[in-house]
Amino acid sequence: MLLAEIFAITMIVVTIAALLRGFPVAFTLAGVALIFAGAGVLTGAFEPAFLRAFPQRIYGAVMTNELLIAVPLFVFMGVMLEKSRIAEELLEAMGKLFGPMPGGLGVSVILVGALLAASTGIVGATVVTMGLLSLPTMLKRGYAPELATGSITASGTLGQIIPPSIVLILLGDQISNAYQNAQRQLGNFAPEPVSVGDLFAGALIPGLMMVGLYILYVMFVAFTRPSKAPPVPRERGQSGPAFVAEILKALAPPLILIVAVLGSILAGLATATEAAALGALGATLLAGFRNAGEADNPAFGRWAIGLGALALILLILMGAFLDLRLGRADVSAGEAAATTLAYVLSALAVLSALWSGMRLLSGGKLGEVSRSTAEISAMVFIILIGATLFSLVFRGFGGDEMVSQFLTGIPGGQWGALIAVMAMMFVLGFFLDFIEITFVVVPIVAPSLFMMGVDPVWLGVLMALNLQTSFLTPPFGFALFYLRGVAPPEVTTAQIYRGAIPFVILQLLALALVAAVPATATWLPNLMAG
Repeated sequence: MLLAEIFAITMIVVTIAALLRGFPVAFTLAGVALIFAGAGVLTGAFEPAFLRAFPQRIYGAVMTNELLIAVPLFVFMGVMLEKSRIAEELLEAMGKLFGPMPGGLGVSVILVGALLAASTGIVGATVVTMGLLSLPTMLKRGYAPELATGSITASGTLGQIIPPSIVLILLGDQISNAYQNAQRQLGNFAPEPVSVGDLFAGALIPGLMMVGLYILYVMFVAFTRPSKAPPVPRERGQSGPAFVAEILKALAPPLILIVAVLGSILAGLATATEAAALGALGATLLAGFRNAGEADNPAFGRWAIGLGALALILLILMGAFLDLRLGRADVSAGEAAATTLAYVLSALAVLSALWSGMRLLSGGKLGEVSRSTAEISAMVFIILIGATLFSLVFRGFGGDEMVSQFLTGIPGGQWGALIAVMAMMFVLGFFLDFIEITFVVVPIVAPSLFMMGVDPVWLGVLMALNLQTSFLTPPFGFALFYLRGVAPPEVTTAQIYRGAIPFVILQLLALALVAAVPATATWLPNLMAG
């Protein structure tokens, strides 16, 4: 029906216009959907039965979706690690380790950004922290403002592609639903599920490739134009066993947490939600350990938390090599003993977490972390609800069929449609946040691409790489805004924008490489499945 198609197209235009005017995203999506649904009912272009399906859609997509529980847990983990001052120690240690080489401070910032990405995944916290700690040092040491600001903002965005990542969780949920819908339309009523673990595995190699590209660019600038990234002379005492111990002290806690969380997912020991709970508990123990020095008996506190962390590690190892499932009929004596030991280790971990939580509560940090977690999680879920209503009304106008016909009509078949979608998402990234693009665009375009034979994991990684650019592209690149808020007055906004341009080009290069070689995204998930 021509009138319904006009309504569908006008919905998209009005929504983008309202978002550009600065209206709240969730209320814009829901408000535009309700206004157009009402107009459609009055003109006969919209069937009211679609709105009656909205409560069931929310109940099925949000309230009973265990995967989305991982969102507040990973947010809690990231905010807790931010409060534990882990970034400060990492930056200081990496600066001492790589500073004496040309471009060493830039390389340090990128490596710390990668470690924080794998442990926190919160772009704003990473950019602000590194902007406050490393930008003044880099400028003082003679680094060009463009290179310094570009390396900080770009390394902060690594949290969107290096797992565990909030973007990958949200993308995984949307892509899984779109893939199942597409397969049902093709007649396959028992499709292979697409899990967040598959996306985590698929994004790991492209994420590390992105880190390598950033480092190569910084070193290229350092060797071709040494005045823009001069080395920092090594100070006295920055060698020997004591120096190595200092580096390991800064690196070991986040690395152990990363291996525990990401390793448990990739090894198939835990789902993304279970691993997120493990990460939240581990981050609480780590923050309590760092905060134990403020207690009346710091030695006891550190020992108690250390035992809890050791208990968690042993539980993970036991789960990898022993069958600890309860309710089995045949249980050997060794398995019964292992189960009893697992109970004891779980009790130790819980007691350590309680002690750590009490210390953080008395210091006021637990309240700050909980408040930030609630605010970020509420923002994500309210946008999800608004986007669900928008998508429902858009489908009621036949917008999904219109998009499918448009994509299938593009010259070049699958590749032509894929290039068109990637180009559209890149342009939208100049104006919209990754959450809006994920919740609005992906459910509309992904089913059509899946029906054309596009691999879901490959598409998810490509979309994640594309969404990463939205943090660096003006005028609404959030990483640029975060750094502008904490940068010294002598650093101009133009310098921050110019510094981001080479890294946006590198992100597009990585996107092209993954598109040209799909195995970079599909090899590891296939290996795990095989």
